[in-house]
Parts: sequence; structure tokens; C-alpha cells
Amino acid sequence: MTTTVERPSDLLELVGADLGNSDWLEIPQSDIDMFAKATHDEQWIHVDPERARSGPFGGTIAHGYLTLSLLIPLWSQILVIHNRGMAINYGLDKVRFPDPVPAGAKVRLNARLAEVKDLGDGAVQVAVDATMEREGSAKPVCVARMVHRYFPES
Repeated sequence: MTTTVERPSDLLELVGADLGNSDWLEIPQSDIDMFAKATHDEQWIHVDPERARSGPFGGTIAHGYLTLSLLIPLWSQILVIHNRGMAINYGLDKVRFPDPVPAGAKVRLNARLAEVKDLGDGAVQVAVDATMEREGSAKPVCVARMVHRYFPES
């Protein structure tokens, strides 16, 4: 489901709204391996399927920060602002990883617009309660409050 608005200031009217879910996205071992190499975090629970089979998760798992990094591409499926200039990721509040993401699992994002602050001149700061879930699991794999700033077209 995609929520569409014409300009950033239109978000002021959507405070508290459930903006819906992204599509499901599979996280294959190849993505985990690339992330491990790029971040220099090649711990065996991420990159050694044979050893990880006898580990605490029964196989390799995605890095928490890989899971976190997927918030933006999944978020872009949920909210579209037509007459938007610059957008910036302003930060994150209270990030948690309650459940692991096994290699090959599918995740999706659910988002609720928690706060919108008027920054003047048509710009807004939004706080989004983001919950990433794993297909087939009752527990979320990532819970965070994303903070973004959106500016109108010049």
C-alpha cells in the first residue's frame, strides 16, 4: 500500500495515520555476504553457513544493521510525496532488533506517522514508527522511530 501526498506540508494532516506495509523483500545469503564485506563485520553467524547450522540460530542471520539499512528502500514504497525537493534522513530513535532475520527470510515494513513538525516554508520533520516484520514470525525483527525532513520543490 502506498500513501501519496502532493507536498510535504500535507503530512501535517496525517499525524497518527497507519501508512500501511511495503512489499515483502527477501534477504539472501549473497546480500548478507556483501554487507559483511562492506562493513568489515564477517562474524561466522553471518557468513559461515556450515558453522552457523550448529550455532544459536540454526543458520546464518542478517546483521542488525543490514536489517536497519533496509528501512529506506521499504519506506520509499510506503510514502510518495509528489512536489518534494530535498529529503534527508535526520536520525533514528530507539532502535531494537527483537528477532533475527535468517538468510533467505522475507521482511516487510509497516509504518505509522507518529509526529509531524512544521519547519516553516513548507518543510516538515516527520517521526515514523517503523516496524519490520519477518514472514512467518510473530515477533518483529526491527522496531525504530525514523526521523526525516522533507522540503518542498524550489
